[in-house]
Amino acid sequence: MDNKEFHLLQEEFQLKQMSKKIEGKVGLALGGGAALGIAHIGVLKALKEKNIEIGWIAGTSIGSLIASLYCFDEDLDNLNNLAIETSWQNIAGISFSTYGAFSNSKLEKFLKKHIGDKSFEDSKIPLAIVATNIASGKKVVLNKGSVSKAVMASTAIPGVFEPIEIENQLLVDGGVVENVPVTTIEEMGAKTIIAVDLNASHVSEKPKNIIGVLINSFHFLLANSSKSQIRQADILIQPDLSKFSMVRLNNAENLIESGYTAAMKILAED
Repeated sequence: MDNKEFHLLQEEFQLKQMSKKIEGKVGLALGGGAALGIAHIGVLKALKEKNIEIGWIAGTSIGSLIASLYCFDEDLDNLNNLAIETSWQNIAGISFSTYGAFSNSKLEKFLKKHIGDKSFEDSKIPLAIVATNIASGKKVVLNKGSVSKAVMASTAIPGVFEPIEIENQLLVDGGVVENVPVTTIEEMGAKTIIAVDLNASHVSEKPKNIIGVLINSFHFLLANSSKSQIRQADILIQPDLSKFSMVRLNNAENLIESGYTAAMKILAED
């Protein structure tokens, strides 16, 4: 999305926000964007400060991880510290599968350590996670059974991470079909939808290896597909993440601050 398109979209949402004030519970759609997803924590902080109650939450890819952690522990200080302390070694490892270079099986252990072996039915807030059936190309909304397995599937970038099998379906990253899960949150029953798009202003780095090529290619797919998805939202938050890497996890504090600043700016207009 170029600067002109970005500003036109922002103007469109400013007009929409003027006609629809936040009343009651909202549905929150957290989009994908690899390491950029840490910015979602800043958005959650802003929503809490504004006393905006989240009635439903849906996540795609990294958005599914943040959503899951938040649904089972709404202490944002804990989430903040976890983001700062986490490294790729905690959540990913080499794979010997023919389907992907890496495995995110460590992510399952990571989630179970921090939230327990939870099912969707245990969530404090109605939660849905978006994945893609790599055999059919169809969207799969995961909202029952193991939360950690669902997050593993939703974050499995094709070619980078091996797919996850759930109920005889081979699943990969939900960003392939719905990177910002606005339709999903609407289907859950939300009348007012806040969407967080991480990819609008991001600038990709020159890839240094095949993994970088795959991640950049996937990012371009996400950025383009998100354009139509986010128009259904009532309030759109697009942090300026142009100076951050999609793969480095050492900028957590600045990413959180960027998410918080962007959200407070938008919510101040409400």
